[in-house]
Amino acid sequence: MAKIVSNFFISLDGVVERPDQWHFPYFDDEMGAVVGRGVEGTTAFLMGRTQYQEWSEFWPNQSGDDLEFASFINSVPKYVLSNTLTETPWQNSHLISGDSDRVAARLREIKEQADGDISMSGGATTVRWLLANGLLDELRLLVHPIAVGHGQRLFEGTPTYPLRLLDSSTLKSGVLNLTYAPA
Repeated sequence: MAKIVSNFFISLDGVVERPDQWHFPYFDDEMGAVVGRGVEGTTAFLMGRTQYQEWSEFWPNQSGDDLEFASFINSVPKYVLSNTLTETPWQNSHLISGDSDRVAARLREIKEQADGDISMSGGATTVRWLLANGLLDELRLLVHPIAVGHGQRLFEGTPTYPLRLLDSSTLKSGVLNLTYAPA
């Protein structure tokens, strides 16, 4: 049975929006290895409409330094949660739409039929929905030692979600590598 695993670059004050504006000073080989290990277990990818639209325009056309990840993300099955998209032409993309119960049931079917990790990168709204529906298995956070002060936070206006710590380590950059599961 597959697990749904969400990965975030997150600031100390909980901001997950626009990590491209604050994350890169902390990215080094050690963090690259952490991210790489997460990708190694990924057998499918889950994303919402916004991420799908951004990534489907970017990744199919990449080469050079980005070729390894581009080859991976272009070929791996991608499940797209959206009620506004009508098609997903990016290679190996599968649209999942409908009411909340239908989407949750479809994701449970996918988890039962697959192995490995169904990974996500970002997508705070989707992660909150997954938690509310008992579908998120792991929440992996790379907590950066910076207070961004503005932007969307991972948990905004949500119910209380008890989590249990599965693993933790501190990178030389001061970034905390934390893995949680619903309690």
